[in-house]
Amino acid sequence: MTIEARPLRRDAQRNRERIIEAAHEVFATRGFAATLDDVAHHAGVGVGTVYRRFPTKESLVEAVFTDRLEDMVTLAEEALTADSAWDGLVDFFRRAARMHAADRGLRDAALSIDADHFGQVGEHMLPLLQQIIDRAHAEGTLRPDAGMHDFPIILAMVTELAQNSTACRPEIYERYLSLLLDGLRACPGHGDLGPQLTEADVQAVMKECVPPLKSR
Repeated sequence: MTIEARPLRRDAQRNRERIIEAAHEVFATRGFAATLDDVAHHAGVGVGTVYRRFPTKESLVEAVFTDRLEDMVTLAEEALTADSAWDGLVDFFRRAARMHAADRGLRDAALSIDADHFGQVGEHMLPLLQQIIDRAHAEGTLRPDAGMHDFPIILAMVTELAQNSTACRPEIYERYLSLLLDGLRACPGHGDLGPQLTEADVQAVMKECVPPLKSR
């Protein structure tokens, strides 16, 4: 019995690796709009095989993107070591936007409001982002009426542009990210932005920007 079971375990491991690799590729181009059926087709396995390894899309997304989101935590940690708070902030958002532009699935995972299984990553990331913003405020380089909730919206805007301009000008999002970041720099001539966004505002916007994870 033991001898017969070993090939099954090896086959199961190979199938799991094939599914995760296929999911990387499918989610990178289609984001959370992709289904487990799409992943199965791309992996060349039956959809039942995918469901045996990953009974929900959430479990597959977690397997695919947790490490990539940890990479973003590392970016935030590195931003806090920059000599200039403004340079650290700009470097973080440029690198994060570059990662999101190259991988729609990562973009959706980072901006999703219903990815509860990324809670631990968020617990690490959000305080780091607040520190980056607080440093820039203390330095006097970030306009005082810009806050934490502005930055997910900015990333959503520029990375949506990136996803829709790959066929003509794949780098065009960088132009508009630069314009937006310049608008965030403290400057006496800047007008009032109006009331700051709340977390509820951000969630309402992200609900429209990112396909629901709980679909098949």
